[in-house]
Amino acid sequence: MNLRRLRTFLTVSLLLAITVNCNDKNSVVPNVRVNFYLNLNDPDFSTLNSPGNSVFVSGGVNGIVIYRIDSEEFGAYDRTCTYNVEDNCAVVLDETGVFAADTLCCGSEYLLLDGSATTGPATLPLKRYRTTFDAGMNTVHVYN
Repeated sequence: MNLRRLRTFLTVSLLLAITVNCNDKNSVVPNVRVNFYLNLNDPDFSTLNSPGNSVFVSGGVNGIVIYRIDSEEFGAYDRTCTYNVEDNCAVVLDETGVFAADTLCCGSEYLLLDGSATTGPATLPLKRYRTTFDAGMNTVHVYN
C-alpha cells in the first residue's frame, strides 16, 4: 500500500516538474567562445571613454553590447534575449542608453549596469562576459 502511494506521488511530481519546465521559457544562452580586445583610442569605440556609453560589437550568439559602468568597470553582455532563447532575438539600446530591450519578440528589458532583467517575461539576466580594463593601454579585454 505504501509502495503504491509512493509511485503515485513520484508520478504526479514528475508530471508537475515537466509541466512547470515546459511553461518556463527563460533559458540559458549557449556558450560561445569570446576573446577579443577593444582599443578605446579607435574612433569606433571612443564613446566608451565616458561612463554611461555603450557600443555593439560582433561576437557571442547575437552580438555583444559593451557598456562603460564607471571609470574602471565595463559590462559586456550577449545581446540574446534570455526569454525563449530559441527565438534568437537580440536586444537593442533604448533612448537612455542604460537599458537594452528585446523590442521584436517579447518586450523584455535589461539594465546594463548588471544585465538584470527589469521588465517583461524574462527573469534571467543577459549573459555576461568577463572584462578587464588596462588604463595604460586604454584597452578592454572581453572574454569568457
